Amino acid sequence: MAKLESTFKNMVLVLLGISLVASFALGAVYNLTKDPIAKAQQLKKEAAIKQVVPEFEQLEPVTVTPADGGDPVVINKAISGGEVVGYAVETYSDKGFGGKVQLMIGFLPDGTIFNTAVLKHTETPGLGDKMDASKSSFPEQFKNQNPESFTLKVKKDGGQVDAITAATISSRAFCDGVQRAYDAVKTEGGEK
Repeated sequence: MAKLESTFKNMVLVLLGISLVASFALGAVYNLTKDPIAKAQQLKKEAAIKQVVPEFEQLEPVTVTPADGGDPVVINKAISGGEVVGYAVETYSDKGFGGKVQLMIGFLPDGTIFNTAVLKHTETPGLGDKMDASKSSFPEQFKNQNPESFTLKVKKDGGQVDAITAATISSRAFCDGVQRAYDAVKTEGGEK
């Protein structure tokens, strides 16, 4: 094979060829993995809903735009025997140390927190990721608390939440996400 002459035109053609091959490969991999990733995310969300509200027969999702104008929050009204048994709220906070923290927060019809689950985050492993129930007992302190009488702030900020050691920012983000969920249920969710 003859060696290409090193000219500007040849370099551009070679780089263009490499870029096209790389783009095609990335596009093909994306198309192959897009559906399985979406399916896995949906299964994770469904498992989180089942974890944060009492047993139910059907869900009625409602998308709510928060009063502060942020991204929408999804309230999944859990219904059993024609009665609302809880609300599973897909919420978030942009105040995490590593960026956005996505949570699923379950409330009973009276506004009491039934359970919580972490959907996605990019917090520091070993510190901020302790907001996940599988890594620490931090989320336990939210169970059976009603935000009407339980201040959703860390103790450093005058609230009632024990922050994760060395991860106060992540703890604040968790509280912010729970408060956002509660506000959405309180204004849009029906019974308080």
